Amino acid sequence: MSQPYRLYAMAHSLYSGRARSYLIKNKIPFRELSTGHESFKHEVLPAAKLPTIPTLVTPEGEVIRDGAAIISHFEEPRGWPSLPSGPRQRLLSLLFDVIGTDGLLRPAMHYRWNFPEKNQDFVSFHFLHSQRETPERQEKTESMMNRMRHAAQIFGVDPDTAMLVETLYLEFLSALEKHFEQLPYLFGWRPSLGDYGLLAPLYAHLGRDPYPAAIMQQCAPRVYRWVERMNRPDDDMAEYFQAGEDFLANDEIPDTLVAVLRLLAEDFVPETEAAALAINNRLEKTPPASADPAVGRLADAPGMAEFPVRGTKMRALAQPHRFFLLQRVQDHVDELAGSDQQAVSDLLAQCALGSIVEHRLIRRIIRRDNLDVWE
Repeated sequence: MSQPYRLYAMAHSLYSGRARSYLIKNKIPFRELSTGHESFKHEVLPAAKLPTIPTLVTPEGEVIRDGAAIISHFEEPRGWPSLPSGPRQRLLSLLFDVIGTDGLLRPAMHYRWNFPEKNQDFVSFHFLHSQRETPERQEKTESMMNRMRHAAQIFGVDPDTAMLVETLYLEFLSALEKHFEQLPYLFGWRPSLGDYGLLAPLYAHLGRDPYPAAIMQQCAPRVYRWVERMNRPDDDMAEYFQAGEDFLANDEIPDTLVAVLRLLAEDFVPETEAAALAINNRLEKTPPASADPAVGRLADAPGMAEFPVRGTKMRALAQPHRFFLLQRVQDHVDELAGSDQQAVSDLLAQCALGSIVEHRLIRRIIRRDNLDVWE
């Protein structure tokens, strides 16, 4: 019997939740370890290049860092079965993957770090026990938590924007609750790539930390059930009495999903436009060499993006990772022709997301040797 996959992850990690759910739902045997295990430092990190999670080690010893790369490792050889075949459902599935892993970072970070009276003990426990057992364990834990608190600020949460962040999130939660009244997953009766992406913030931060988890349980129990469902290997949808088995037929997009995206578009679109402008300005002024790191701590920070949301000015770090994933959305639109391209363009306009096809970086980002680099 072959060895199972090893997933280096943490229960409280946003990006880990996406990869873990994929392995669970696709019944891929794995053993989960934290980066505190000695094997991560000595066996995995040299090939992973960066000490980030999730990182997967295959039974053959291949090291794959980053959740998007882990999912691609299993999806590409099988023709991407977690992407619906219809052009409209596929488009939105790719888009939800971007929004989940990048566009909802503000509420995820706000509800974790700005309510210490509710979350502190729970979060501290997890950060402490993900560290190696050394005399500096507590000190390193505090340092890591302080860095993450700062990250909440650079993602755009401050005293002037906190109330708006909460309002947008609660409206989104309400809209998503209406969608799950009818269906157990975004596009029907089985999870898509978009479900895995959306789970990233809605599990570890918003569906598991004490304060936001209580909000979700009380205000959006169907969303909470979806979070549970995404972490079980079975369908776990007994409350749906006429359940199906596949994505919705005829490339159907429920009106409830359009309503969800129209809300998400309110800050995702202006932030994407502002971030593209900031990153492109940096690329023009100091062009990186081909294969220079584009994402992560090895990359040069592109600066901050400023953008208005409901009359409030927000300021957040311009993140190239958003555009690495958004490239797949834009490529999908570019590859379509005729009525299919018109159908997805009309759908994006209906969702108030039409302009995201135009907000592109002047350099593409590709993946090479476990790093996201400039092409």
